[in-house]
Amino acid sequence: MMAAPVLAQAQTTDDPAAVEEVVVTGSRIPQPNMQSISPVTQITSQDIKAQGVTRVEDMINALPQAFAAQGANISNGATGTATVNLRGLGTSRTLVLIDGRRMTPGSPVAPAADLNFIPSSLVSRVEVNTGGASAVYGSDAVAGVVNFIMQRDFEGVKLDAQYSGYQHHNEDVNAKNANNAKGFSLPDGTVWDGEASEFSLTIGANSPDGKGNVTAYATYREVASVLQGNRDYSACTFNSGSVFTCGGSGTSDPARVGSFVVDGNTFRARNAATDVYNYGPTNYYQRPDKRVTLGAFAHYEVKPWLEAYTDLMFMDDHTVAQIAPGGIFAGTYQINCDNPLMTSAQQVQLCGTTDAGTSTLKSVTVARRNTEGGGRQSDIRHTSYRAVVGARGDLDKNWSYDTYFQYGTTIYTQSTTGYFLTSRIQNALIATTDANGNVVCKSSDAGCVPYNIFSEGGVTQAALDYLTVDGSEKGTTSQHVLNFSITGLLGDYGVRSPLAEDGVGVAAGVEYRRESLTYQADYLLTEGLLSGTGGASPAVNGSFNVAELYGEARVPLVQNAPLVKDLQLELGYRYSDYSTVGSTNTYKIGADYSPIDDLRFRASYNRAVRAPNVIELYAANAVQLDGSTDPCAGLDSTDPDDMATAAKCATAFGLTTAQVLAIEDNTASQYNGLTGGNPDLKPETSDTYTVGFVARPSVVPGLSLSVDYFHIKVKDYISTVGADLILQRCVDNNDQAFCSLVHRDSNNSLYLSSDGYVTDLTMNTGSLETSGVDFNLNYSTDLDTFGLGGWGRGSVNFVGTWLDTLKTQPLPGDAAYDCAGYYGTICGTPSPEWRHKLRTTWTTPWSDLSISAQWRYIAGIDLDATSDDPQLNNEDLQYATDLRLKSRSYIDLSASFSLRDVYKMNIGVNNLFDIDPPLVGGSNCPSGSCNGNTYSQVYDTLGRYGFVRISREF
Repeated sequence: MMAAPVLAQAQTTDDPAAVEEVVVTGSRIPQPNMQSISPVTQITSQDIKAQGVTRVEDMINALPQAFAAQGANISNGATGTATVNLRGLGTSRTLVLIDGRRMTPGSPVAPAADLNFIPSSLVSRVEVNTGGASAVYGSDAVAGVVNFIMQRDFEGVKLDAQYSGYQHHNEDVNAKNANNAKGFSLPDGTVWDGEASEFSLTIGANSPDGKGNVTAYATYREVASVLQGNRDYSACTFNSGSVFTCGGSGTSDPARVGSFVVDGNTFRARNAATDVYNYGPTNYYQRPDKRVTLGAFAHYEVKPWLEAYTDLMFMDDHTVAQIAPGGIFAGTYQINCDNPLMTSAQQVQLCGTTDAGTSTLKSVTVARRNTEGGGRQSDIRHTSYRAVVGARGDLDKNWSYDTYFQYGTTIYTQSTTGYFLTSRIQNALIATTDANGNVVCKSSDAGCVPYNIFSEGGVTQAALDYLTVDGSEKGTTSQHVLNFSITGLLGDYGVRSPLAEDGVGVAAGVEYRRESLTYQADYLLTEGLLSGTGGASPAVNGSFNVAELYGEARVPLVQNAPLVKDLQLELGYRYSDYSTVGSTNTYKIGADYSPIDDLRFRASYNRAVRAPNVIELYAANAVQLDGSTDPCAGLDSTDPDDMATAAKCATAFGLTTAQVLAIEDNTASQYNGLTGGNPDLKPETSDTYTVGFVARPSVVPGLSLSVDYFHIKVKDYISTVGADLILQRCVDNNDQAFCSLVHRDSNNSLYLSSDGYVTDLTMNTGSLETSGVDFNLNYSTDLDTFGLGGWGRGSVNFVGTWLDTLKTQPLPGDAAYDCAGYYGTICGTPSPEWRHKLRTTWTTPWSDLSISAQWRYIAGIDLDATSDDPQLNNEDLQYATDLRLKSRSYIDLSASFSLRDVYKMNIGVNNLFDIDPPLVGGSNCPSGSCNGNTYSQVYDTLGRYGFVRISREF
């Protein structure tokens, strides 16, 4: 089955009078004969097997309610984690739980839950509540909750093995034309790569007296890398324009020296448009990954009122992110005019006849790609532990309790390779000849070896050994939770409505939570001394704690009355006292009305909060890559529009027009910002409204339909204003409050050195707002209903979301801009107005054979720069290649069956027709979320995915 909402009350049993009490995500109160007031979508273990996923984030991101986040297809800016982003409100506003208990932050560089920790083979189901739930679960549940329900009470031995990979036929015409025009190499024909293998072992045993169980598991997963150079549509980095052309970086090989480039062992005039490096092919489209998970779940009933339980979980995940080779990124360096590595002709070209052959130092712009040294790599490892020890039981027939202590920690290490130590670059560029005629560095720095960038093939391994220095960083996150809760029914005590048969249900509890984070890079990374790392990485060390009281009540008001089959009210409240931001209050109210058995209406309001995390509070200020496009850089003196912009830039920054026209553009669409935390932050607050209905018509047995409207608004959201917005307000309006935040270096650049940046610190700023409608349909029936007796059962499952608005108010008092249906440099990753999944399944009566087909659909999306909203509209970015990302439909097929009545087989193909992703040029492809000329966490980027899985139980 495909992802389906929790529409059924409780699972039915053979005894129609029996009622099972279940706890549905969104409330802690056991709810007999009741459906969730909050809309909840469910993914089952069958869904996981049918999709053949080895990565949990792939399963979650396929839901229409989920937006792209960190995952295996991110390379530049990868944290090594896999995160979930509900409603497009950000990963920090989505709370992730395991069996109703929050997960530990997955990394000190990205403190959101890491889905790599979840062993997919042990997941019983996933419940996704896409509404504010802070009153129930505490901070961070602003956009909703993802609750992983793990398989327990297993008995026996189960072995699972899966092998998968990607097949793609390279035949993209745009890519072929662009690469051929540039002379770049292009992959051809059919490729098979990105293989993944996963093995899992589950062992479970019941105690002899039947009062307890231990379920243990071990899994191993290995995923192979895929380079962008293995796909035709990412074999070069596309320029935006009337048609796609291959672009690249001005940091190229052969080297740029002043206004020249090296050609053999001579200089020739540099052509900025053509003397670029194709940095795309060496980037990873899929990172290699190795992961081990181990764990055990155990419980034992000591007394009828005391059941002891424990969870132990472990993960070790190792991945490598690779981007293009580093080297000397365009900056100003000195070269001596008698450098023996230059020919006499080169000395004259660079220094003129007067200074050529003298020790005069010439200051010039130097850029040279370290192609000999290979790609820059970040070797990332996360090792996580989680332990839960608790007790629960029934105090009597009405009251039960649960108390537990949870500890979780993640240990993070990263080594950075392939980067030059910036201070050594200058040493290696000034060379002389010693008494023995050997070319040596003039610098007294021990071990210095001259770097010969003046002739092709002149770089030596000794020079690379001197220039290349590895960096390292490490950190930990930890979480302590102590919780006690009690639930009960008050009907036996007379606490009930006179018009209702059921009594009031309540839940209450107390919780203490402490979270801490440490991060420390080595001196080189802390100070930003490695060329091409994106800036400094200062240490972070901080913690906070929170004590909370919470309570809920479910109040049946009217039952079994004329026109009122059931009318119930749900209330919740949580008081939180933080060591950092003081006290907060969250609450909820919901109503559930059934006029008849077949129809139910529901509505809810939730007030949620999110307290700032440790990084948002305590991260030190540092200059790092932050913005995308400097509107004052790369302007064309022959273009009237560019000259108008140049005039604005001159006025805003006190420059001459000539100085503005000399500002060099960064073809990688990046520039610096001064970023950092803010200990004076206050919590975000949000209001969530939902209203909808659930229909289960008795005239069509097996059919259920739900439609729910949602509206979420986050106020005082925690973020930076954004360097792009600051620059825009400065240039467009000559607003000196914003212009004062822009610091240009001696070249008036914002990227050539760390002296150029835009101050963009964390703050409580404007608001986020989203609204739309979720649709869920499930239908299952015996095929003899249609005259096909003996042919088994059929089912149809559908989940879709219409996104009405996704608004951002950048600053208090500003108008909000709406990114629903847009993507680009401001709106970021695509926010389609419509997405859906439709799965049909035929369960045959033969050999447990089940055949399933799924249709995944993503609507077309427009470029944000084409919007009529003046905050988004930008004629300079309205390139024909980028105006619209066309819709995508993916067809997935899978089958499961038994082999010799012993083995359970699952085989399948996703993206059956090998549909290419929609492509976008570099001007509207921000680094990180946009990878390989597309948004790789949104679309199927690697082609046709095939998998085979075999299971055996003993």
